[in-house]
Amino acid sequence: MGQFQCSILLLAGGRGQRMGGQDKGLVTWQGKPLIEFAQRVARPLTDDLIISCNRNHDRYALYADQLISDGNDDFDGPLAGIRAGLAAARHSHLLVLPCDVPNIDSDLLGALLGAASEHPDQPVMVRHGEHWEPLLCVIPTTLAPAFEAAWLAGERSPRKIMLQLNARAWQCAENDPRLINFNTPDLLE
Repeated sequence: MGQFQCSILLLAGGRGQRMGGQDKGLVTWQGKPLIEFAQRVARPLTDDLIISCNRNHDRYALYADQLISDGNDDFDGPLAGIRAGLAAARHSHLLVLPCDVPNIDSDLLGALLGAASEHPDQPVMVRHGEHWEPLLCVIPTTLAPAFEAAWLAGERSPRKIMLQLNARAWQCAENDPRLINFNTPDLLE
């Protein structure tokens, strides 16, 4: 699995606005909560599986080695979860994965980790076509202070921060079905 051990962060801390306020990671698809799909792929790759959630901690605890949250009730967005994940990670790199991409597979994560091992000091983000996927990335935990400084300066875009830190792209096909994210109820149908 590459040359380093990684911690893995599953992002499930959102407000779920496009899901009518439901906790997206616990929304059911094919009879299982969405978080279960991401957890099943991530689990074999790490002994440090972190879930960022801001509610339903008891339910998420079943899937994780540690739980983190934004520390307030404002739902500060994915960057808040990534900051907390970088602070909590026990390994040199943090693989970040949103909870709403149930088609993600171990081949994609393995390739992403492979790319990260070739550029161990830079973030690596998935890119399909011209579109970056900042919530599918690997971040060296040594960059936590840079993320913190950007946050304190008012930046809320993980993509902008990683591009400023010379992020590398791991390119995949423009319409790769593994990247379909289920963030509205009709996509779950």
